[in-house]
Amino acid sequence: MKTVTLYTDGACSGNPGPGGWGAILLFGGHERELSGGERQTTNNRMELTAVIKGLEALKEPCVVELWSDSKYVIDALAKGWAKGWRARGWVKPDKKPALNPDLWERLLELCEEHRVNLHWVKGHADNPYNNRCDQLAVGEWQKLK
Repeated sequence: MKTVTLYTDGACSGNPGPGGWGAILLFGGHERELSGGERQTTNNRMELTAVIKGLEALKEPCVVELWSDSKYVIDALAKGWAKGWRARGWVKPDKKPALNPDLWERLLELCEEHRVNLHWVKGHADNPYNNRCDQLAVGEWQKLK
């Protein structure tokens, strides 16, 4: 399987409010930027959407090195929370409903198709790809203001 690097970020003006997402795919010296937005959304929905759109852009199963500054995304996947929510019918251990089940369902499907290795990166720091994803995401929500 090919190994692809995926950087993602989501942003929102107000939470909820207009939001945007950005993703960068890196493979064999090639770089592809993706971005989009929604008029009324949340930051977490945009973080999830960025990962989903990045994985959906792959044309075949890949090993994916996923870099995100979202603890929500990284922890829910790495610690098995999202799988647990799904197993309990999108209910958290405290009996409250899990948020964003539509997006988590799609992301879990994609994680079964690809081998995704998770990496957390500090946001708004010195990682140029994370910073570029943030610029893409912010640019998208600014179009919707």
